[in-house]
Parts: sequence; structure tokens; C-alpha cells
Amino acid sequence: MKFSILSFVILISVQTAFSQFSFIELNKDWQFKNQKETKWYPASVPGTVHTDLLANKLIPDPYYRDNEARLQWIDKENWEYRTIFEIDKKTYKRKIIELNFDGLDTYADVYLNGKPILKADNMFRGWRVDVKKSIRKGRNELLIKFWSAQNKADSIAKAQLPLVRPDNNRVYVRKAQYHFGWDWGPTFVGCGIWKKITLFAEDGEDMMLMAPVTESWNDHTRLIQQKDAVGTSFYFEKNGKPVYCKGANWIPADMFLPRVSKDEYRKLLLMAKDANMNMLRVWGGGVYEDDYFYTLCDSLGIMVWQDFMFAGGMYPADEAFMNNVREEIRYQVGRLRHHPCIVLWCGNNEIDEAWKNWGWQKQFNLHGADSISIWNDYKRLFEDSLKKWVEQFDGTRPYVSTSPKNGWGHKESFTEGDSHYWGLWWGLEDWEVFETKTGRFISEYGMQSMPNWNSITTFTDSSDRWLQSPVIQAHQKANDGFKKLDHYLTRYFIDSVKLRKLSLEKYTYLTQCLQFYILRNSIATHRSKYPTNMGTLLWQLNDCWPVSSWSITDYSRGPKAAWYAVREAYREDVQPAQEALKPKELKLSKPDYALLVQGNTISISSTENAKYVYIHCDDPGVVFSSNYFDLYKGINEKITANKTLDPKTIRVMSLYDVLYR
Repeated sequence: MKFSILSFVILISVQTAFSQFSFIELNKDWQFKNQKETKWYPASVPGTVHTDLLANKLIPDPYYRDNEARLQWIDKENWEYRTIFEIDKKTYKRKIIELNFDGLDTYADVYLNGKPILKADNMFRGWRVDVKKSIRKGRNELLIKFWSAQNKADSIAKAQLPLVRPDNNRVYVRKAQYHFGWDWGPTFVGCGIWKKITLFAEDGEDMMLMAPVTESWNDHTRLIQQKDAVGTSFYFEKNGKPVYCKGANWIPADMFLPRVSKDEYRKLLLMAKDANMNMLRVWGGGVYEDDYFYTLCDSLGIMVWQDFMFAGGMYPADEAFMNNVREEIRYQVGRLRHHPCIVLWCGNNEIDEAWKNWGWQKQFNLHGADSISIWNDYKRLFEDSLKKWVEQFDGTRPYVSTSPKNGWGHKESFTEGDSHYWGLWWGLEDWEVFETKTGRFISEYGMQSMPNWNSITTFTDSSDRWLQSPVIQAHQKANDGFKKLDHYLTRYFIDSVKLRKLSLEKYTYLTQCLQFYILRNSIATHRSKYPTNMGTLLWQLNDCWPVSSWSITDYSRGPKAAWYAVREAYREDVQPAQEALKPKELKLSKPDYALLVQGNTISISSTENAKYVYIHCDDPGVVFSSNYFDLYKGINEKITANKTLDPKTIRVMSLYDVLYR
């Protein structure tokens, strides 16, 4: 490979013995500005407008304190990006010259040397543009004007009045839906060049084809849905043998996706693997993940349930929208279908359930012809078209139109299809309900906890560290989130009088113990229902910012307490058992600890049995081999860390310390 550095960009030229072509990555010397202003600032590509503003110190950290509310103006503005690049004589003479845009977010007008070459309107599509007639030998200017996706969504929705589509104007925009806010994420709609832009030039035939389907370890993986004595099965079979799926739901790992490095992908997926998971569900409100994500899943033997990017809303089905989605599916399935990890395509997240159970018809005044029209749009997109396109562009994997098949309040959700059981948490039911309400394949359920204490200290200052502070509340997005947490804490751990007196740090610790306890016992119950139940995917593996959520790993990419519980509950060699006593029913005595720190090892013992022993290190990069563990009187436990430890940064806490001190 030959590298030549020009004054504006790095050219990467590749030569072969048969056909010569040039491949130029346009990732240098970008600038950006508000379209209403004249001053240009340096920009990163790939990147986003928020991260470019932050890098130029034009805005504060969007995740710090309650800055989210102060930065909503960004989403209503229009932005533009530009760069200058050089084309040498040899490249200019190529027969074919194309610009390839791997990801533009979302509404963008693209100009080359002042001439319009592309109008993009879909974050999930790659765009190839023939620029042979627009390119110049020597100096070229590429300009991209981004238009506010929030304004566009609101404009389209306004034109549809009095018809209002549930439950957010975002449904009109082919863009990551979580950018518009979710019950675990902030609202940063944004825009930007979120994936690579390359110039490709060659003399021969078109070489940019869809990836072929190749022989792989999942070639003999099938989804089995057959009538049986209970109802209809839902399980995966590999090489003729049923597979019990143990895993989690995956959401985007950041609000600003180009910040997610290969190292972070690797950390998170290794944490899934180390927790004995064999499946991840890529949730439909995020993005089709980076190629590296799927490559890692291939190598780690992690199966992927792949949602298409539709979630929690009633999408239109007019011709323009459908044509746009068809090209999106063509591009994404073509990009991903060679990855053996993908075992299922799923049309959407929770839309069928929502339409039938969430009261949208009354809430949005959808009756008669309006209601019928919206439901027909749903069927056209998810039950007819997507099914046909998956068969056309892949043809090797099963497709289901929605997840879950039935709402959690219906008896059919326990006898057929997959289920999202949110009677736990949203319905305030106990985990013990799974004794009678475990479905055939549970693809969502969960319990919240606070983020790790070290993460809380990064997005707060000392004056914010009390539960009712506006900053702590701003990092809890679930409706009545703390009210629900308090319900479960008083149900299983602590009386309400003591709960109100806890410091924020002790409250944080106790919520993590709660999540540990609930998930451990829920998984034990699910697995005890084998083979009627053939899968349990908890909500969720990861976070996209520091927040109180259902995640078992922290935005810092470190484990929360529940990760350790899940690792044990998912072991193949041990069938987990339910705990007979609630934690608040335990008889606890005051423990005194003997602690010895040497290098990266901690030796710890106690004068009394201790529950949920938590070793805290002030260094947020430290990960312990075990934590929130039970320590038995007189037994010495050795815990290792991923780096050398400073004894001055280590503290120990247990359940007794929170309940009785």
C-alpha cells in the first residue's frame, strides 16, 4: 500500500496487478459552522455537531450536571461542513470516480465545487454519487449543508394535522430514534458526518457490491416456532440442537456515536461474553451497529438478534417513505448479511404491542378511518414489505415482524412468541411473579439501579449529591423512576423511614444491590422453566450516557453490581437457585474487616457473615474480579483487580453498614 500526504488530505492509493483504483478517505481539514453565521471552526470527521462544538469550547460538556436542557437550541439550528481536497492527474483520468458517504445524519444537501450532487434524507443509508463530471484536477471543495432533523420532523407532522401519529414526530425521520430522547437517554437530536466519506476511482467495472453470504457457524441456526402442549415454541436450534439463549439487549454505546472506539466495543462485548452471554438483541430504537461490533460478535460466538430501526411509534407508509426504507434495508442487509452472528431479523420494537395495549387511539384521538389507515400502514411496512425485502436481500435468515408478539398483560405472552415482561418494574410486581408468568422466550425485562458512584461524581459537583437535586433528577429519565426504585427497595431491603435518611452514596449502593438481587432471582426462575422457556435477554447491557437505568454496565464501561450476579446466574455448569429470604429478612451482625492490599490483589476477611460486600476504589478504571459478594465469617477471600491498587483509595461497604449504621 502506498501513502502520499497532500496539503489537505491523506490519499490512500491501492494498486493491483489486474485493475488499478484509488481510494481516498476524506477525513482531514474539515470545518463547520452555523449556517446563520460566518465564522468557521475546525471539525472532526467522522463526528457530530455536538462533539465539534464541545471540542471548540463553544458548549459545555452535554453530560455534565443539567447541561442537556441548556443545549436544546443546537437541534433547532442548521449547520454546514466543508473541506478542500486535491485530486492528482492520475486519479482524475480514471473512468469511474465516485464519492461514497457511509453515514450522513440526516437531512443533508451536498455540493462539490458549488454543484449539487446529493440530497440525503436517511441516517441509515450509504450514498454513492458519480462525480466524474463535477470533480476537478487539483483543488476541490466539498460542502455539506445539514438541516435540523427536529424541525423537519415537526414540519412534516404539522402538515399531517389533524392526524397525529403516536407517539412522537420522530417517526417521520429515518434517524436514530433514541436521539429524540428515551426513558434512559437524553435528547440530543443533532446532525453531522457520522461515518466515513471516501472517494473511489477506478478504470474497470464497478467493484462495490453487496457482501456475499458465506459459510458460517450459524448456517445451521434456525428459529423454531411449532405448536406444542403449552402453545407455540420460540427457540433457536443450532446444528439440530436446541440452544438456551442467555443475554441482554444492546443500545447504542453513546449519544454521539463516533466517540465509541474499537476498544470500547471490545470492552463491552467481552463483558457480555465474560458474563456467559450467548446472545445480544440490537434494539430497534438505536442504529445498525458498526461493522466492528458484528465482527467481534462473530469471533466471540455471540448470536445477534437484529431489530430493524423502528421503535415505539406508528410510522407512515407513503411511497416516498417506503422507497427510502427499502433502500435502507437493501443497504443494511447487504452490509451485514455476511456476518454469521446474525440469527434473526426483527421488524420493530414494541409497536404492535403499543398499538393494541397502550391506549394510543384515545390519547391521540385516532378513531374510525384514521385508526384503520394507521394500522394498515403498520401492516404494509412490517408484515408485508419488510418480510419481502428480507427474503429478497438475504433469504437465509428468519424474520419476525415485531417484538414482543403479545403484550405482557395477555395470557398468550406466556404461551407463544417472545415476551417483554414489564409487570416487574412498570407493573410494580415482585420478581416472584415469574413463577407463573415466564414466557417462551423473554426478550425484555429488567430492574433499574443508579450508576456507579464514580460516574455520579463525574457529572455532579458536591452540591448536587442528594437524591432530589435537579441534577440527579435530570439523570433519571424513567417516569416515576425513583418512586419505583423506592417501592422495590422497601419491598425487599429497607423500611421507608430508614430509606429517606440514606445519603446519596448509600442509596446508590442499595439500588445496585437491589438490581443484583432481582436479576439473579429472575434469571434463576426463568432457567428453572426450561425447556418451556428457551431464552432470557435482560434489559439492558449498556448505557449511552451516565444515568439511572436498567443497564448492568456503567457508562464508564465498568460493571455494576448486577453484572456480577448475571455472570453467576448465566453459568453453564451451575443451575442458579432462588433465594428463600428477602434481604431485609436476614439477621445481620456488625462485621469488622481485615483488609490487605498487595499489588493488584485484595485479601479480605470478616468477623461476621457479611452480605453484598462492596469494594470501592476511587480510580474509576479499576475493575475487580468479584464484587457485591457474600463474605463468610473467618473465610479469607482474594479479589484481583485489572491494575495495581493504592490502598488509600480502597473502601469497603456491606449491607449491614447501610441498614444499621
